[in-house]
Amino acid sequence: MTLMEKTSGRPDNVPDDRVFDIDIYMPSPDKGDYHEAWSKVHAFTDQQLIWTPKNDGHWIAVRTDAINAVLSDFEHFSNRVIFVPRSSGEAHNIIPTTLDPPEHRPYRTILNSSLAPKSVNQVEPKFRAIAGELMDAFQDRGWCNFTTEFAEHFPIRIFMEIIDLPVADAPRLKRLADQTIRPDGTMTYEQALQGMYDYLNPHLEARRGGSGGDMLSRIVNGEVNGRPVSMQEAREMGAQMLIAGLDTVVNFLGFIMAFLAVNDGERRWLAEDPKNIPGFINELLRRFGIVTTGRIVREDYMFDGVQLREGDMVMVPTGLHGIDPAVYEDPLNVRRGRTGIRHSAFGVGNHVCPGAHLARAEVLATLDEWLSRIPEFRIKRGSALQYTGGIVAHIEEVLLEWD
Repeated sequence: MTLMEKTSGRPDNVPDDRVFDIDIYMPSPDKGDYHEAWSKVHAFTDQQLIWTPKNDGHWIAVRTDAINAVLSDFEHFSNRVIFVPRSSGEAHNIIPTTLDPPEHRPYRTILNSSLAPKSVNQVEPKFRAIAGELMDAFQDRGWCNFTTEFAEHFPIRIFMEIIDLPVADAPRLKRLADQTIRPDGTMTYEQALQGMYDYLNPHLEARRGGSGGDMLSRIVNGEVNGRPVSMQEAREMGAQMLIAGLDTVVNFLGFIMAFLAVNDGERRWLAEDPKNIPGFINELLRRFGIVTTGRIVREDYMFDGVQLREGDMVMVPTGLHGIDPAVYEDPLNVRRGRTGIRHSAFGVGNHVCPGAHLARAEVLATLDEWLSRIPEFRIKRGSALQYTGGIVAHIEEVLLEWD
């Protein structure tokens, strides 16, 4: 990661000392540790905002104050575009993610009703049964590909339960979700999104006018400002929930298990007294934030001593809040009993993730069930962790083994 002295095509509102050669979608080109790669930015500059020529050029909020401001100040930073390059981000025009207050509030109210603690608690008793069933398939073998044999099944099966869709359809939907977040070139973003819509259409039509309590029924039968939700609005909200519900927790679990596999003290502390797990999850969320989102500048605006121009993109790797050394002492170190934890793992402001309670419950159930069955485990000999960025960062494969 280097400071770039000269960059062709750099806008004249970008000072020399803000220009860095870093790609938010691949902060470590050799697929090294994702968070350690980002921590080098903090070591190199104390600026709140930096600028990169990658992905058509954009700003990056790298310190806590800027992260909080960009995510919460919708009067200056709009949700209308949240990805870069901007041309690609403009194609991601689905509600309520790309709406600003007050327009987004009635849509969020519909989603919140399905993901509120009361709704999640109704299905939570099934969490441990699902986790146990998955572990039964590999526990006696002595090793597993945690990514493909557990993480890519557990939260997805839970989400399919909440949204009341066939579990057998999960692989198809996961592939479409992946193509919107980490496209591999096999289809365009528009094709992936249309695939989601095509899948959802018959389910939404079947539940329109019904009395079901599942998330899709609540979406398609919801009201916005006193009128029924349109079918297009229902498709967009449904697709947005599928994209979020089929990816983020899957990848966060990978980071957690990779950490516990090489930190015997913390793993044994949690296994010996599971009552430590709920409080420790917040420290893990602080340390392993993995979501990157963005905002588009509404109008010319002075911020952190630089002139932002209308239409400038500001990207926010939310994990940088949790590892900001100006906020946390020794931030890359996971500590028991750390107090005053505030992080942006679920976002900040009006667009904070509506599935935060569900995510915490899924992580708690995973650690409870796993550590009661397999308290001693390690990274499988001969394997290596490779990290990939993206809208949601992930470890490509977490292989675990135990005696």
